[in-house]
Amino acid sequence: MLNGMYTDRERCVRAVQSKDARFDGWFFTAVLTTGIYCRPSCPVVAPKPENMVFHASAAACQQAGFRACKRCRPDTSPGSPEWNRRADLVARAMRLIADGVVDREGVPGLAGRLGYSTRQVERQLLAELGAGPLALARAQRAQTARLLVESTQLSMADVAFAAGFASVRTFNDTVREVFALSPTELRARVPKRNDATAAALRSLPLPLPLHALPPHTPTPRTPPPGTTETPGAPVVTPAPATLHLRLPFRAPLNPDNLFGHLAATAVPGVEEWRDGAYRRTLRLPYGHGIVGLAPRPDHIACRLTLSDLRDLTVAISRCRRMLDLDADPVAVDDQLRTDPLLAPLVDKAPGRRVPRTVDEAEFAVRAVLGQQVSTAAARTHAARLVAAHGDPVDDPEGGLTHLFPTPEALAGVDPGSLAMPRTRRTTFTSLVEQLADGRLGLGVESDWDGTRARLLALPGFGPWTVDVIAMRALGDPDAFLPTDLGVRRAAQQLGLPSTPAALTARAAGWRPWRAYAVQYLWATDSHPINFLPA
Repeated sequence: MLNGMYTDRERCVRAVQSKDARFDGWFFTAVLTTGIYCRPSCPVVAPKPENMVFHASAAACQQAGFRACKRCRPDTSPGSPEWNRRADLVARAMRLIADGVVDREGVPGLAGRLGYSTRQVERQLLAELGAGPLALARAQRAQTARLLVESTQLSMADVAFAAGFASVRTFNDTVREVFALSPTELRARVPKRNDATAAALRSLPLPLPLHALPPHTPTPRTPPPGTTETPGAPVVTPAPATLHLRLPFRAPLNPDNLFGHLAATAVPGVEEWRDGAYRRTLRLPYGHGIVGLAPRPDHIACRLTLSDLRDLTVAISRCRRMLDLDADPVAVDDQLRTDPLLAPLVDKAPGRRVPRTVDEAEFAVRAVLGQQVSTAAARTHAARLVAAHGDPVDDPEGGLTHLFPTPEALAGVDPGSLAMPRTRRTTFTSLVEQLADGRLGLGVESDWDGTRARLLALPGFGPWTVDVIAMRALGDPDAFLPTDLGVRRAAQQLGLPSTPAALTARAAGWRPWRAYAVQYLWATDSHPINFLPA
């Protein structure tokens, strides 16, 4: 495992000298002689080993006084796979920070969601990453600010507040400190890029120009507690906008089952496949959005429309999580290849990802609707709930009509109106009631084992339902479905044990990546989930 790789100096030096892009996001290289920090694959001549210092995060580099390299743009590296592989306090905290919790709720809100004191959270993040939650959130805000400065014509005030800063002064100071340029200087550099530089940046998450923005009226906003922002500063809400982004990933990425699964199970009105892209509505902290995602050889093309630009960082984070873009496919596939019966499947189509979700509660509801029925029937059940209880949205570019209903809205549904057996109605109402009143929490901060136990205690929840929620909603990379019909059928065809107990025993050698093994086993079937739509 690469956990704590930045402490292995010899390995880090080799990765930098070989410019191995696989390690981008795992660690950052700070150069003592220049005062800058880079990603391992930076295209410039590698510094001498004695001038390299390694850090676990961009935030740690910034706290140590280093500024971001203007050539390799280390702040735009794919996220570390560690945070999606682990379920400990640090990993859960990092997922929440990526979801914008510190910007919205401050450090006390982060600690409260994790069930720890602020001191405990800060101590563990500092010990592993060299930076506390405020510094990590600040680094994320700086990255978002740079993206908007360089790719839009928004005013600097709008950029500041869209990126999560509560004052223009803090925005200016942070950009200068991190990038050694003022926001105006960052924007002025964009037209001067030559063709070689533009080619080098094609794999980075740089958006294309922003669409024309309508005029808007500023709206006051108060910074959250537990932040370093100045209360009382004049803050505005940025206007709605549409952006085109490039979402990077670690190669290889096989899009067939990833987009095939999302398209084949799409809920009408909430999701659709249109013009080569998977599109869906997003319920976000400050408003709503519509995203279109299309696979490309070296990135995922993302067209994102937001009612409030302050949701930009959260929307990108959730889309990356849904598409499993921070995974390390080489590590996954290498482990699965150790089984001689799985190896041919991996070699045939390496880089399969686990299709996940942008809304954990939504997926749990849909998992219940899909119990013991066909994919088409599950979509029909979900579409009826959406039409009756979802919030309407306007989509002039496609056929999306609603946001998926919240648990609070679904808790008010008359069980008699549900076209399903009585026992499944009980399962549905028990789930949405506990989600609505907070007894059951499903989110990026969820403890996987504890949440499994709480789900199993609900009526009608068996191992299959719990583990499919763990795999696709909670993001557990080791979730396994030994009772799944498709998994058992594939196992039998390959000569693997097909009984749940025997298959589970055989799958011990696939850990901690059994969820990815499920994708390879499912892919042996001719179901539409395994094929990229035409």
